[in-house]
Amino acid sequence: MFVHVDERDNVLVALKNFSKGEEIKVLGHSLVLQDDISEGHKIALNNIRVGEDVLKYGFPIGKAKLDITSGQWVHTHNVQTKLEGTLEYSYKPKKQKNSTGTTETRTFQGYVRTNGDVGIRNEIWVINTVGCINKVAEQLVKLAEKSLDTSGTDGVFHYPHPFGCSQLGDDLENTQKILRNLVQHPNAAGVLVLGLGCENNHIKAFTDVLGEFDEERVKFLAVQEVEDELDEGISIIEDLITYANRFKREAVSVSKLKVGLKCGGSDGLSGITANPLVGAFSDKVIAHGGSTVLTEVPEMFGAETILMERAVNEEVFSKTVSLVNDFKEYFIKHDQVVYENPSPGNKEGGITTLEEKSLGCVQKGGFSEVVDVLPYGGRINKPGLTLLQGPGNDLVSVTSLAASGAHIVLFTTGRGTPFGGPVPTVKISTNNKLFEKKRNWIDFNAGELITGKDKETLADELFEYIIKLASGDEKARNEEFGFKEIAIFKDGVIL
Repeated sequence: MFVHVDERDNVLVALKNFSKGEEIKVLGHSLVLQDDISEGHKIALNNIRVGEDVLKYGFPIGKAKLDITSGQWVHTHNVQTKLEGTLEYSYKPKKQKNSTGTTETRTFQGYVRTNGDVGIRNEIWVINTVGCINKVAEQLVKLAEKSLDTSGTDGVFHYPHPFGCSQLGDDLENTQKILRNLVQHPNAAGVLVLGLGCENNHIKAFTDVLGEFDEERVKFLAVQEVEDELDEGISIIEDLITYANRFKREAVSVSKLKVGLKCGGSDGLSGITANPLVGAFSDKVIAHGGSTVLTEVPEMFGAETILMERAVNEEVFSKTVSLVNDFKEYFIKHDQVVYENPSPGNKEGGITTLEEKSLGCVQKGGFSEVVDVLPYGGRINKPGLTLLQGPGNDLVSVTSLAASGAHIVLFTTGRGTPFGGPVPTVKISTNNKLFEKKRNWIDFNAGELITGKDKETLADELFEYIIKLASGDEKARNEEFGFKEIAIFKDGVIL
């Protein structure tokens, strides 16, 4: 019960817990284990001298800092990163496997908005411009659920955050861009923008950022300007529900589907099961003319050239270089090393270095060409695979994916998390144990790949599940249990 991921690898990955002294048969010879080795962790296939590369997925995941003997446990005690600061890169494109589309026509049942955008939910969102009124938004949603008929919608939701005032420069701009994109998100049939009145991000300033909007779909309320903000707010939400009830599901091409790709709480199996499965799904959506978007820039470090050589042209290559080097500069500016990752949970699950984590992470993008690179707060505007600036933090990156226009986020995990963003956040387990243990969190099990099911079959099953989810025939666990949150990136001064 182990896997040799690539013929070039000098490590194996354990698929069960092994005890010291056990003997395994591999590549025609016997290997005696020198240590207890947990599921998801690495076993030295042969002797690795100090300073030599440790190879997994056919790429270096670091170098040996001690001599490693075949059969030994390979982890943080004897391996160190090779990552460093910003680098120079050359444009060396490689032709991708799935350069052609499909002639198959697939549809899902979506909501076509008046501007032509397509949503997969018919929700009412309360978006507050500033954190001071989080509780007002919360009370409005509770009152709406209690006193209004919401049966023609998929619910009324608010998204608390601490920002919108006492911010300067890029921080305020980032807050405005994320909130703007949420207001414009087609999963929201109607939006109440709730302002206080004295904040930096006051309603007038925010409407300048928002740009054109449908006055029937987007309403505004500055709570300092009215006598009873709850009465006023409920009246507006009632009008928005009436507006939302006009929309009915209809057949829409899968080419309209936009899916975010994310991993969190990764383990040693993430790059063997769940992430490659999501990559196969991504390629399938793109073959149907749809869009996928990959973020978590720090978790591209060490694997960035795999994405760069897939850039559709030299402009996209240059943007990818800037995406990676700019985020490294962000670490350096704050006197942090660029390899300050993986997390304690990642290490416990078998991930040793950031290179190993990154080589697993980028597999979520499949083999498709990279067609675009977006800044934080950017929106998807091309079919195909897009890269999006954002950190690895689960809450911030899922919010960024949703704000980019993703209808759904696929979230692979080996450790599990209940978190969900403002859009359906589908948790895909890397192993069977997690799927069985956390049924309230996990939506789909990629662990079947290590118990006999082939990737193509499971990718087809995931594709069909997402079609049902987009059509409203399924709900993600985060929707069922009300786990819908946002978080906004912050880098600068708070006054």
